[in-house]
Amino acid sequence: MSKDYYDILGVSKTATEEEIKKAFRKKAHEHHPDKKGGDEAKFKELNEAYQVLGNKDKRAQYDRFGSAAFNQGGSGFSGFEGFGGQGFNINMDDLGDLFGGFGDMFGFGGGSSRRKRSQRGSDVQVNIEISFMESVFGVEKDIKFYKTNTCKTCKGSGAEPGSDLETCKHCHGHGTVTQMQRTILGSIQMQTPCPNCHGEGKIITKPCKTCNGNGLYKDNVEIKVKIPEGISDQEMIRLTGQGEAGPKNAGSGDLYIKVRVKTDHRFNRQGDNIISKKEISFPEAALGTKIDIETVDGVVSLKIPEGTQSGKVFKLSDKGVPHLRGRGRGDHLVEVIVKTPTNLSRKQKKILEEFDEK
Repeated sequence: MSKDYYDILGVSKTATEEEIKKAFRKKAHEHHPDKKGGDEAKFKELNEAYQVLGNKDKRAQYDRFGSAAFNQGGSGFSGFEGFGGQGFNINMDDLGDLFGGFGDMFGFGGGSSRRKRSQRGSDVQVNIEISFMESVFGVEKDIKFYKTNTCKTCKGSGAEPGSDLETCKHCHGHGTVTQMQRTILGSIQMQTPCPNCHGEGKIITKPCKTCNGNGLYKDNVEIKVKIPEGISDQEMIRLTGQGEAGPKNAGSGDLYIKVRVKTDHRFNRQGDNIISKKEISFPEAALGTKIDIETVDGVVSLKIPEGTQSGKVFKLSDKGVPHLRGRGRGDHLVEVIVKTPTNLSRKQKKILEEFDEK
C-alpha cells in the first residue's frame, strides 16, 4: 500500500528542505520510544518518511512513483526491518546536522562518516603597552611571544624528509573503518576515523628527528606589528594566521594583541576628542588675552575674548585623535578656569569694590 510521506511528516508537497527537517525533528521528539507516551511504530514511520523526503533525489523519485519505489527490493531504499536486530541502512550524513544532541539518545552522536579533519591551531593573545602619543599617531612595535610552529624540517608532515609513508593496513588507506552499533532502532553501520592512522590513511615509517613526528615545535617568535593611529585603551588587534600552527598543516590560529594605553596628565581623551583645562587670571578673563595651549601637535595660540566666564569651552578643530575607522580627526576642547585672586592688597580690594559699585 502506498504511503503518503508528506502526510506522515505533516507538511505540504511544496515544503522546503528546512520545513521538512523542522517537522521531522518535532515529531521525532514527540514519538521517540524512550519518551513517555512514545510510539515505536510511529517513530519508525517518521524515519522512513524523512529518509525519502529529506533527500533531494529520493524525494523527486517519490513524487514520480510514490512509496512503492522504496519498498524492499525497490530502488534506493532498503526499508526498516524493525528493532529486532535485523538492522537497517541509514544515511548518517543526512541526519547528523539534524539530530545534534538528540542523536545521543540513539547512541550515534553527530553521525558524519567523513574522514576526520585536523583542527586549526589555537589563537594566541599578547598584551602590549604604548604611550598616549603612540596611540594618537600610531607606532610600530616588535612583539615577542612563545607559540607552536610548523616544523621547518618536515614542513609539518611529521615524517623525516625522504622517507616513505606506508598505507595503513588497518583501514587500507581509506582513513575510516566501518563499525556496527546496536541502538533502539536496530543495528546501524557507521564509519569512524581509523584509530590506527587517525584518519590519515597513511602511517609514518620514519618520524622526523627534529619534531619527533609531531610536525610541530614550540619556540619564541618575534614579529613587527603596526599599531594604527587612533587606537583606544583595551582595544584588540587581530592578525590572521599568526597564532599557533595547526597539526598536519591544518592552518594556524590568529594572534590577538590587546593594547593598553598609558595615561598622560596633560590630556584626557573622550572618544576621538581631547579634553584639557587651562587656568587664566581674572584680569585676563575680563580684558581678554592670548594663551598658549599644549596639544598633541605642539603648542597652539588660543585667543580668549574679553568677558570670558570660568568654565567656557573653546574648540581647536582637528587637533584631536585621528579616527581609527575613517578619515579626519577629533577636536581638542579647552576648558578655561578663571582663577579667583587671593591675598589682595588694600589698593586691589578698593579697585574691585569700585568696580562692583558700577
